Order: sequence, then C-alpha cells, then structure tokens
Amino acid sequence: MCRDPGRGGATVEEIRRTTGNDAVRVFVADLSSQQAIRSLAGELLAAYPALHVLVNNAGVVNLRRTTTVDGIETVLAVNHLAYYLLTRLLLEGLAASGRARVVNVASDAHRFVRTLELDDLGWARRRWRSMRVYGASKLANILFTYELARRLDGRDVTANCLHPGAVATGLGTNNGAIARLLAGALRPFFRTPDDGAATSIHLATSPEVEGVSGAYFADAKPARTSPASYDNELARRLWDVSAAMVGLAP
Repeated sequence: MCRDPGRGGATVEEIRRTTGNDAVRVFVADLSSQQAIRSLAGELLAAYPALHVLVNNAGVVNLRRTTTVDGIETVLAVNHLAYYLLTRLLLEGLAASGRARVVNVASDAHRFVRTLELDDLGWARRRWRSMRVYGASKLANILFTYELARRLDGRDVTANCLHPGAVATGLGTNNGAIARLLAGALRPFFRTPDDGAATSIHLATSPEVEGVSGAYFADAKPARTSPASYDNELARRLWDVSAAMVGLAP
C-alpha cells in the first residue's frame, strides 16, 4: 500500500522481477484520510479475505502544525490513528487466516516525551515542538501495540512493534529546502532502507517470534521501552480516545 501510484507501481515491478512472483498488487490510499483508510480496508478484504501479516509503516514529521481533511492534526492522524483504524478494520481478516501478525513500526523517538496528554493529542493548546510531537505519536504506536496484544490474547493474532533505527527514507523532507539539505547531509550516517526494514521483516516472517506478542524490538532483538509505555491505564484510555476520533466503538 502506498500514497504515490507511480512509486508503488515501480516497487511492484521490482518485487516481481527480483522474486519471480507475479502475485503482487499495489493499493493506493492517503492515510491522512479516514475515508481513504476505510476504502482501502474494504479493497483489501475483498481481494484477500484472509490476511496473514499487516505491517503498519506510515510516518510524517512536520515543522509546523497542520490538519487533515478530517480536521485532525496531521502527525497524529498519519502516525497513530491510521495504524489504529486500519488494524481494527482488518482484524477479522487477520483472524480468518488462522495465524497472523500485526507489526507496528514505532521508534525510540517515543522517549522524547514522558507521557501523552490525552486531552490535547493534536497539540492545539501547547507549544509546537516538532520532535516532541513526533515522539508522542511513536509512544502512541507502542501503547496501541501493547493494548492490542492484550485484547488479542487467546486469539491466533500477535501484535509487536519495533525501532527501525535512523533510516534514509526521506522522512521530514516535506518541510522545505533546509530540511532537504539537512537530510542529505545526514544520509551517510543513516541506515539504508533495506537495513531499516530488517527488524520489520524479522517480526513479519521469522519462526523465532512465532507466538510472541506485546513486545518491542530493536535490531531484531527484544528491547525495553519508556516507563510511560507500560502504563496500562494510559493505553486503555488512548484506545478509547482513538476509537472516538475514528468513529468506532471502543
């Protein structure tokens, strides 16, 4: 799934060419739009009634506060609510596969904040600090993963999250020329996209993590997250707030 059909199509062709597998499809959706996410979920379930793996890996960093078509702050909408809504809409398809995995790409940037302010998730009343906003969205990813794992306990669907490292993917280059120059200067110190994807692929495919759920990984190994991420009450409340924001029952 991608936002840019040109780049998505090129990726599909590359996968077909390098693997010899023609059974590869691209789905196009803008994950800042809840309607687009709902349409995407419908398309996916129509094409694949049983889903084995869902890797949520969408992210944005903004230097200024913006809102989506739904009136929600963009970083929150894309980095957290898109994961939450798409996963919940696809849960029955995942359960239908008999054994499935949800993998949420988070980040050690979640340590940039001590907790979440649930009454101001969109940073409308606080000073905008780009990396704190991003860090809060990554903490939300982890809290969501842990809560999802608890709610899936007893079902054959696992949920884990991960830190991919600093990866040269172009994240943040939407913020203008200075941001693009900075990203270019830092590129030699970042991981390649292939290296950055390694832990996601490990969680999606490795027999070593079969049955493992509710964990955080870095470099394909279990790791601890911040104290706030283990606050079960905060996770439950975030789940309920998120449900209200996307129009689902808790």
